[in-house]
Amino acid sequence: MIEPSTHQDAVAVAEHYDDLDPIYRRVWGDHVHHGLWATGRETPGEAVEALVDAVGDRLNLMPGQLCVDIGCGYGSAARRLAATRGVRVVGLTLSAEQARYAAVHPVPDVDIQIGDWLTNGLPGASADAAWAIESSEHMVDKSRFFDEAHRVLVPGGRFVICAWLAGTDAGLWKVRHLLQPICREGRLPSMGTREDYEAMANAAGFTVAGYEDVSRRVARTWMICAGRLVKAMLLDSETRRLAVGARHRGAILSIPRLILAYRTGAMRYGIFTLTKAVETAT
Repeated sequence: MIEPSTHQDAVAVAEHYDDLDPIYRRVWGDHVHHGLWATGRETPGEAVEALVDAVGDRLNLMPGQLCVDIGCGYGSAARRLAATRGVRVVGLTLSAEQARYAAVHPVPDVDIQIGDWLTNGLPGASADAAWAIESSEHMVDKSRFFDEAHRVLVPGGRFVICAWLAGTDAGLWKVRHLLQPICREGRLPSMGTREDYEAMANAAGFTVAGYEDVSRRVARTWMICAGRLVKAMLLDSETRRLAVGARHRGAILSIPRLILAYRTGAMRYGIFTLTKAVETAT
């Protein structure tokens, strides 16, 4: 497990997304996650929706099911899956700004709340499915992240995780100059490998039903973000002020580091599909 040199916690994560809210929405929109390209001809908007659809496909969602979006951001994935799959969704975000945005863009059957997944308070065995799109990285206690998902899901429930991962064989240079700074600048308490995630999933009681490395299909996200950010900084004074301010300058400068991390294999992007066992009568 890769850990940054400075401590990161839920408060730091919330402040990061609250403070940079204008940049996130201006540069990338209301989907705070990578795009997924299949042909390479998709627009960025189509690509981010394709990632959400890939999650929905792996969950085998059925109309009327109750789902949990862990680290839901602005609620865009929840809104899309509610609309396209007919499910009901409870979403949790640490960010007050993200929850505020969701509140002024309400849709039926989607409830976005401010809350920490590690202390979510949801009833046990109450959700049919759950997903976490690039939120597990922000969890201080990743083992508890898996434990809570297992507790909240019904027997037979499915859990899909889209995660930034450290390359299994990342050497010291990559760890020191790429992965640890990415964790620090992105407010990630730690970054695990595929093997770390699968071990924690198994320890929580899940079966790993599938895994796909889609690094090559998502990596162009950061080149697009870099171009849009430069343009926004030239045209918008608020974006420029936030981007060069001392408090979050590192998060902006981390974009070139992320591009290099993908190109060198230091960082991977994986999609896990997990299942909770069906209880059998004794």
